[in-house]
Amino acid sequence: MSAIVKTDFKFEGQKSLYVGKVRDVYDIDDKYLVMVVTDRISAFDVVLPEGIPYKGQVLNQIAAKFLDATSDICPNWKIASPDPMVTIGHKCETFPVEMIVRAYLTGSSWRDYKAGAREICGVKLPDGMREHERFPQPIITPTTKAEIGEHDQNISKEEIIARGLVSKEDYETLERYALALFERGSQMAAERGLILVDTKYEFGKRDGEITLIDEIHTPDSSRYFYAAGYEERFARGEQQRQLSKEFVREWLMANGFQGQAGAEVPEMTPEIVGSISDRYIELYENITGEKFDKGEADGDRMERMQANIANMIARLR
Repeated sequence: MSAIVKTDFKFEGQKSLYVGKVRDVYDIDDKYLVMVVTDRISAFDVVLPEGIPYKGQVLNQIAAKFLDATSDICPNWKIASPDPMVTIGHKCETFPVEMIVRAYLTGSSWRDYKAGAREICGVKLPDGMREHERFPQPIITPTTKAEIGEHDQNISKEEIIARGLVSKEDYETLERYALALFERGSQMAAERGLILVDTKYEFGKRDGEITLIDEIHTPDSSRYFYAAGYEERFARGEQQRQLSKEFVREWLMANGFQGQAGAEVPEMTPEIVGSISDRYIELYENITGEKFDKGEADGDRMERMQANIANMIARLR
């Protein structure tokens, strides 16, 4: 199965097409968004040269499941998922920050801490912490939303409010929603024998109401540990068994790439691409508890996708 790395559909009422790092987003009537989750893959804010078969389907279907499972916590943008790689929802005015919630010192936060940082996004951290150690309570480390080719930048709550990026009242709502969503995600992960380690949320406003947008709790936006053996591995100072795309970052770093300007991405052989695809399917099955359906009998996926989207748009209009 080949990867779908680009779409260029034309729909009734289409106003624009925005091509992000991973998603192609169609604006319909300035009212609805069609989000196609492609098989593109990014790491260190760089889009890698090869797509990963089934990755888009994995991300879209996990996000749809969690959006449905958290709709009692806060409003979200989703209307329907008419195709395995597609979600259609309400267009919102996006806040220019991403809310990163972290329950453990790992990944980029550990790399910063190991390098001597004792404060992340205005949140002070004590001396003596170890990699993969749990924080007393989850912390929020926001970032600004970067354009393609640029890096997201850490920013503190105080700076966000001082710069007028988000009002104090709205930011406090974002904080409350983010922590409540993280708690729900953690509970659902625990039911699957997993630990939700960290994740990001994006929000917008629709008719003055703060609304959850984009994806949630997927392996691209989140990191999971296996709960079994966590304490033992932590006590021994060993690496945790992870369910996230950190393995992609680690492969890139092991081959000398961390997104530096002018640096060349290591060769992504068919074997590497296939192994990453297999890992994404493993992530899906572990996170959802459901068997992944590749749907290979569905014929031409692009034609199917376009028809499913067009039918849904016709119903909405």
